[in-house]
Amino acid sequence: LKDNPLYEWVQVRAGRTPGDADGAGVNMAHVDVELSDEALKDREASVQQLREAFLKLPGVAPNIGGFISHRMDEVLSGVRSAIAVKIFGPDLAELRRIGEQVRDVIEPIEGVVDLQLEPQLPIRQVQIQYDRAAAATYGLNMAQLSDIVETALNGRVVSQVAENQQLIDISVSLTENARNSLDAIRAIPISTPTGETISLGDVATVDYGMGANVVNREDVSRLIVVSTNVAERDLGSVVGDIQAQIRQNVQLPSGYFIQYGGQFEAEQNASNNLLVFSIVAAIVIAVLMFFSVKSLPATIAIMINLPLALVGGIVSILLTGGVMSIASLIGFITLFGVATRNGLLLVDNYNNKFAQGMHLKDVITKGSLERVNAILMTALTSALGMLPLAIASGAGNEILQPLAIVVLGGLFTSTALTLLVIPALYAKFGKWLIPRQKDDDAVDMGFPVNTAPQPPVGSNL
Repeated sequence: LKDNPLYEWVQVRAGRTPGDADGAGVNMAHVDVELSDEALKDREASVQQLREAFLKLPGVAPNIGGFISHRMDEVLSGVRSAIAVKIFGPDLAELRRIGEQVRDVIEPIEGVVDLQLEPQLPIRQVQIQYDRAAAATYGLNMAQLSDIVETALNGRVVSQVAENQQLIDISVSLTENARNSLDAIRAIPISTPTGETISLGDVATVDYGMGANVVNREDVSRLIVVSTNVAERDLGSVVGDIQAQIRQNVQLPSGYFIQYGGQFEAEQNASNNLLVFSIVAAIVIAVLMFFSVKSLPATIAIMINLPLALVGGIVSILLTGGVMSIASLIGFITLFGVATRNGLLLVDNYNNKFAQGMHLKDVITKGSLERVNAILMTALTSALGMLPLAIASGAGNEILQPLAIVVLGGLFTSTALTLLVIPALYAKFGKWLIPRQKDDDAVDMGFPVNTAPQPPVGSNL
């Protein structure tokens, strides 16, 4: 990589320093790569070339992504990948078997990259197996035995002593040599409820054995994780394919279950929250508009702008790849506000002219012409502001570009159809859409009103 013009520099970080919050096991290293300007012209191809270079290394499972995205993924799911398939169950060997099956099922799916099964290596370790029957004869339970063994091997703080204006912990444990001796561990003294002192070897078997180097738990359950990233496809469709393949090809024994985490889980939660808040916002907007136009049918006519804006946003998404993201949903919310305002401008102007006693046809014609400039200028300035975001390229553009595309498409349809649909609705159903007026201010909508002063009765003309 060092001589490749696509990469400015390459550095490797392994191990950890004391107090390092970004620690990792001895089986993991961080390779930081700075992409050059040439690589940023086609970032996806450059990252794919980098991924292929790492796949040539035997025994290496690469996971390529940005520094911040890795941290966010780790916060969301506990792994540094976009998708985490978490398999829960009691037996480690069975978990690994299921994990290998899930990994093999996921591998052929298009868009899956950086696929890896959580490594669990057998290592030599001291294993203590309690004899429950023997412990019961001495009146001891597993919690008491585990507490004593933990104190002997890990130590326990029993007091503190003041020294140089600092409190120093005093802990009790076996010496380092004793912790490394099976005979010393077997000889750990245990006091029984009857006052008798026995050794750990009387109620447990202590010996060397092979076991997993790490056992992960979540909500007290053991688990193993199959993780993967996504390339050249949207996250939602890849997760859908993964779920379908696992349902069809993986049979889970009793007591085992699968959960999906990572960016997918966070995106689902965010989408659900946005949907709920959008519905609440639409209801509040409708109530405020009703108090403004003082007519329920007119309020409904304004709210018709929302699906008109929705049409343009959906079409623009389909034309640019068909990927719906959180940024796209935020774009729809922004778009709904603009569409509602345009409709309110027209309806409010219509109501003002109705109050002046104008004929329905004149209200629609003059009211629309007076507001067309304001509506078009508002839409044009918003579109010009979003245009650079929609056509821009480069790192970070994947966040703002979907929002701009939705707003641009929705502004086009919403503005065009607002100037057609609302006047058409008033022309067809005007007598139901205008706000009710008092009897002394009532105006017959079928005929124009002559507001010129009339001469007195009996006067000479």
